[in-house]
Amino acid sequence: MAKRRYVARGVPGGYQVWDNRARRWWGEAFQRCPDDLVAALNRHADHATVAALVNRYRALKR
Repeated sequence: MAKRRYVARGVPGGYQVWDNRARRWWGEAFQRCPDDLVAALNRHADHATVAALVNRYRALKR
């Protein structure tokens, strides 16, 4: 199995997506583990799908 580009890592207060290629954080911190979002990023999903997932996890934070 190839090394995944995006992974969810635990940070104080929740989870954040780490970009292995760019070696930096992607997006904002989420309170719940964004498994669907990480899977969509790794399979190169379209912008609309990624935006919908980000909005869903952002809504769960409120």
